[in-house]
Amino acid sequence: MKILITGAEGQLGNELKTIIKSGKSEIGEISPVYKDASVIPADVGDFDITDAAATRSFIIKVNPDLIINCAAMTNVDGCETARDAAFNVNANGVRNLAVSAKATGAKLVHISTDYVFAGDGDRPYCEWDTISPQSAYGASKALGEKYALAFSDKTFIVRTSWLYGYVGKNFVKTVRRVLKEKGRITVVNDQRGNPTNANDLAHHLLKIALTDDYGIYHCTGEGICSWYDFARKIAVYSGYGEDCVFPCTSDEYKSPTKRPAYSALDNMALRCTVGNEMRDWETALKEYISKVKD
Repeated sequence: MKILITGAEGQLGNELKTIIKSGKSEIGEISPVYKDASVIPADVGDFDITDAAATRSFIIKVNPDLIINCAAMTNVDGCETARDAAFNVNANGVRNLAVSAKATGAKLVHISTDYVFAGDGDRPYCEWDTISPQSAYGASKALGEKYALAFSDKTFIVRTSWLYGYVGKNFVKTVRRVLKEKGRITVVNDQRGNPTNANDLAHHLLKIALTDDYGIYHCTGEGICSWYDFARKIAVYSGYGEDCVFPCTSDEYKSPTKRPAYSALDNMALRCTVGNEMRDWETALKEYISKVKD
């Protein structure tokens, strides 16, 4: 099996490479099918997914059986000020991958986001719920979903949220850095969702990819919390205690981007197909922090 991982230097791409190489994740062993897999890690220096010709040429040359697209423009505020770039990477780039996947017969696993929803509900979103993005980031990712499904009939769309991994920047590392430097941090307490460990997500992507159950999936950590709750647990597990984390409202934070107030996702499709082994977000976070360095 040949596996092309785009965005391979990011936090999710690194988890995929590590798990495939070792044959196991923090959840457990992965399928032995991956034992002799050939992994082709690619990032923007190898080919630019926004360049249709370059994408097609690279994919035809390596001829993968599976493409896992971790490449994306994920700076939410940056997407608002650079909308063309956001749509080029998050939508057109996905289209180029899907067209090339179709041409070579490869399966495509594309990573999407909770930001495709309006975020104004009061229950976890299911895969069949109507999307209604409220930001440039969410809209660009929503169009990327549509392109992937339209141009490749072997597509898995996997939505996730609040992702953190061992490599790259993320909320957990930011909180720990601020606490180390300043001894306190203020975090919004009126946005709720699901923290997701990238190792857990990668484990499930590899399970899904072995099936022919194409379509849309949600894959997030189990349990719902606010960013404030999340930060408090990060502080506690890092040895700072929770009294150094202070709440504020989204209005007080004054983000230039409208962010979902409630974007928790329900892993229904996982439960109904490969099985939902996603860990409770607190359990996964505690193990993560026990392994990371300052």
